Amino acid sequence: MIAQLRKKLVQHGPALLRVPVKLTPFAIQKKMMLDGLAMVFKEALEDGDFEFLEDRWLKVEVRDLELQWFISYQDEKLVVAEQCEHHDVSFSGECNDLVLIAARKEDPDTLFFQRRLRIEGDTELGLEVKNLMDSIDLDSLPAPVKFVLQQSADFIHQGMQANVTDNEVVHAH
Repeated sequence: MIAQLRKKLVQHGPALLRVPVKLTPFAIQKKMMLDGLAMVFKEALEDGDFEFLEDRWLKVEVRDLELQWFISYQDEKLVVAEQCEHHDVSFSGECNDLVLIAARKEDPDTLFFQRRLRIEGDTELGLEVKNLMDSIDLDSLPAPVKFVLQQSADFIHQGMQANVTDNEVVHAH
């Protein structure tokens, strides 16, 4: 019973979030993105590791939530925009998959080859972004953030595993 409820929440959760998230004004989304990026990439920002993104644009899209942001690095700080004329590389995926990647429950390369994560545009720039994401030390995150991320990822992972198990049982005959 609980496994079925988890499965349904994992399958339909993003659809339930779509409207409230889309109604969130961009100014609030931008503030949350910049604060979140500053927290997650604190050390990388201090070390100047984002210079490769100077005057270039990364599009990040959460397909099932119909959200997208454009991120760049200008004047030694990250910039988040609602639109840009031209982006150099884009990363897009479903909400659940992106949470799993962030929590290190799924490998971005695996999801890329399963076509669940799309990376399009300048492949060299995309690789630099991916390598920077891989360098994040989850232990450096504040304990509450790490806890919520890990718990969310575990919940999603278990809900997705229930899906796989159900499909295997259905197709076993």
